[in-house]
Amino acid sequence: MSTYNYGSHEDLEPTELFLFIAVEQTCEQLGVDDVEYVILIFSGMPILPTRAKPLGATKRTSIASVMSRSLFRYELKKKLLPTFTLNSIKRLRWILTHKLSTFIGRTLPGVGWVLLANDVAQIGYHTVLQYNRIVSPEDRVF
Repeated sequence: MSTYNYGSHEDLEPTELFLFIAVEQTCEQLGVDDVEYVILIFSGMPILPTRAKPLGATKRTSIASVMSRSLFRYELKKKLLPTFTLNSIKRLRWILTHKLSTFIGRTLPGVGWVLLANDVAQIGYHTVLQYNRIVSPEDRVF
């Protein structure tokens, strides 16, 4: 089995090298202050108590929902804006709304999940690319 050097690390086995590259790529991709997607995801969690709701509705509300309702008061004449809640995702159905605030409050967490998924894909891609550049052909991944 071949051994490799990476930065200040010497005599690394292929799996150890892959781990070091993955950690480095994660740090590069996320950066020190890249926590936006985490904030977006958690802002959409239904953790705040709310008024009584109809049967089947999510029992609590989110910070994103409360904040968007206080900032965006515009309403469309028809229910055109598709939104998802925890319950509607389980049923694989969207809920149409006419309130801009509801649309924004329910969409922000989804944006966070998309950003997170993108970062995970970028980390994986760049880790494999960097690793395969360093190792011998028999140790390459994919």
